[in-house]
Amino acid sequence: MNQSRPAVIIDDTTLRDGEQSSGVAFSAEEKLQIARQLAAIGVPELEIGIPAMGDEEREVMRAITGLGLPLSTLAWCRMHEADLAAAAGTGVDMVDLSISVSDQQIEHKLRRDRRWVLRQVDTMVRRAVAQGYAVCVGCEDASRADLDFLVRVGETAANAGARRLRFADTVGILEPSAVQRAFGRLRAALDLELEMHAHDDFGLATANTLAAVAAGATHINTTVNGLGERAGNAPLEECALALKHLHGIDTGIDTRGLPALSRLVEEASGRAVAWQKSIVGAGVFTHEAGIHVDGLLKDSRNYQGLDPLEVGKQHQLVLGKHSGGRMLREAYRELNIELLDWQVPALLSQVRVLVTATKRSPLPDELMDLYMAIDALASEAAVDAPGLGGFACHTAQPIAL
Repeated sequence: MNQSRPAVIIDDTTLRDGEQSSGVAFSAEEKLQIARQLAAIGVPELEIGIPAMGDEEREVMRAITGLGLPLSTLAWCRMHEADLAAAAGTGVDMVDLSISVSDQQIEHKLRRDRRWVLRQVDTMVRRAVAQGYAVCVGCEDASRADLDFLVRVGETAANAGARRLRFADTVGILEPSAVQRAFGRLRAALDLELEMHAHDDFGLATANTLAAVAAGATHINTTVNGLGERAGNAPLEECALALKHLHGIDTGIDTRGLPALSRLVEEASGRAVAWQKSIVGAGVFTHEAGIHVDGLLKDSRNYQGLDPLEVGKQHQLVLGKHSGGRMLREAYRELNIELLDWQVPALLSQVRVLVTATKRSPLPDELMDLYMAIDALASEAAVDAPGLGGFACHTAQPIAL
């Protein structure tokens, strides 16, 4: 267990909620590799599984806790005796005892009432504490719960010995101002650690997580690449860097290790990371537009919100439909060719035709072929009309390569 903990604790749930993505199933070795890499970049807490799933799940959980990683581990359990019993022997430090707290789920999922929920919280938290666990009470569907009742759940949990209350936006319906109101109320009423568990159904998981921290959350749930049920959870990479740069909160994560971790989870999950996925996508530090390339070449800070070096990357300048003369010249300099002024517009025209057809940047051989073709046409023009003194091809018709 890590003794030096930052002000906001990342409790990563890639190995639990991340694996609950439809069709995702990590092997035992993949779970161990992910756990090791999360620990290596400084994640202080991991939710590592669901003991009630069976012997195989518990065996992997024991293997993870047996690694002796410098972090705390949690097991996710429903709030009843069988799940708590299943956690025995897994070696976890904390149990998240989850229970529905919205009237919708209390009545139509549990077929119970609020009084039963409060009794169950009191009974099961006391039982878990007596068995030596630190306890987090997971409030499922908290975003649709009555806030007064949620406070009562928190008070009951605290009186029974719980350490933490998890606020789950289970169906991903919140927006930042609503999150701030809810956490402001909970922070004022409860002397508990408060954890935000955000889902991304409306693309607001990261924003909602930041809002929760601003209103008093001490812990946040994340997953690598935003993996998770339906639209996924708040991405680890986004939350760590946004908290650092937008809120001045250092979570202790070594962000240079995020790309490798992302690739590991991408491969293990079978879920491809989008090319433009923030922080870890292949294209997020790639620039084509002429005005951007010109500005970056003058001073990278002109078009840089996040220094790619923080995640072990660098800016990539690519030639494309929206490139200007400066990028074209740079591309040809890499081929040891210094373009003449008349060649720039002619080649830009042909590059635009090529990339529109191929949907990618030109390859070096293709650039060389275009150059040779333009040069050949210029030579022909000089023979046919020697008095022109230069050839400028502005046509958008493709040159046969």
